[in-house]
Amino acid sequence: MVGKEKWGIAHVYSSLNNTIIHVTDLSGAETIAFATGGMVTDKDMNKGKPFTAMKAARKAAEKASSFGITNLHIRIRAPGVIKSKIPGQGAQPAVRALARAGFRIGSIEDVTPISHDSCRKKGGRRGRRV
Repeated sequence: MVGKEKWGIAHVYSSLNNTIIHVTDLSGAETIAFATGGMVTDKDMNKGKPFTAMKAARKAAEKASSFGITNLHIRIRAPGVIKSKIPGQGAQPAVRALARAGFRIGSIEDVTPISHDSCRKKGGRRGRRV
């Protein structure tokens, strides 16, 4: 590279209902770019879908590159704890969109919080009765 490399961290939170892409500096304290599924679609049912996640990642990537970010570490997170420990369907397309936007990817890690002795799930002793 001709210019100076500038690293950032892309926090990708992906649940069933939404995908949030949050690009910060290396310390994680300073927000550089932020985009969600709701910012790029007008239908609530589409917020967690792959295409919406791709568009949100592209929007965050444009803003981050305008700040001079050239390389990214990616942290993928699912809801975790007593909810789903598997990221939603928007996580992989968001990572692909960030890679296609011209960023060099340093590392991809899963930072889903997993409790060792969690609270009880909601629904009561006999579960949710439909």
